[in-house]
Amino acid sequence: MNITENFYKILNSLVSGGMELAKNILLAIVAFYLGKIVIRLVMRLVKNIMNRRHVDRTVSKFVINILKISMQVALFIAVIGILGVKTSSIMGLIAATGFGIGLALSGTMQNFANGILLLVFRPYEVGDYIEVNDMSGTVKAIQIFHTILITNDNKVIYIPNGTMGTATTVNHNQQNTRRIDWTVNMNYAEDFDKFRAIFDDIMASEPTVLPNPPYEIRIDTLSDTAVKVILRCWVETKDYWELYYSVNKKIYQMLRQNNIDMPIPRVTIANK
Repeated sequence: MNITENFYKILNSLVSGGMELAKNILLAIVAFYLGKIVIRLVMRLVKNIMNRRHVDRTVSKFVINILKISMQVALFIAVIGILGVKTSSIMGLIAATGFGIGLALSGTMQNFANGILLLVFRPYEVGDYIEVNDMSGTVKAIQIFHTILITNDNKVIYIPNGTMGTATTVNHNQQNTRRIDWTVNMNYAEDFDKFRAIFDDIMASEPTVLPNPPYEIRIDTLSDTAVKVILRCWVETKDYWELYYSVNKKIYQMLRQNNIDMPIPRVTIANK
């Protein structure tokens, strides 16, 4: 009798356990497929929002991938929790693994994070001429880990985005207009009005000089050896270097044509 009762108890236990397991498996399957549907809908919604806001393609792709992986991990943990597996140990393992990877790749992660910030806030864009610390060049690409510059002599510079995120960056193309300054040394014996007339003719011959603000011709400094005359004007950024070199050439030519010599510093050595 006792054997029969024990047999029925074991059988009932197996049946009830099997039913509970079957129910959990069914719920896990339902949760898994519902979760996949939710993930798909969320991903579609995020993509539409980013497309409407014209988010950079690199940033959009990265955010979508990270979001998808995160949601899939969350779904996996939820499913195994429904099956009765304790998730606390799995969460601890994931946290420990993430912490270890973060320590090992701290520098890389800094470059990665700054790369995302650069793509989002865009302090410079592809095609801009920038200066960073002692380096300068035209931006060829903004990647996740590096910014690539092309120098004027066609060298390629890879700058870690961690550096780009903390360094002082000068962007020469962000504004539509820029000011150009030329400083010319004039002898004290020369007539300033003659210099002014020469510079007026040069400015009148350059169609890219902007009328507003108007160009200026000033006596900048009275040094020991010369009067420093400054000429400054405004120009569209795209015309900056062409105008700069053109005016340099015309200043040189017109000073020679008018027989104006540049002051040369002299040192007098007294004989003892």
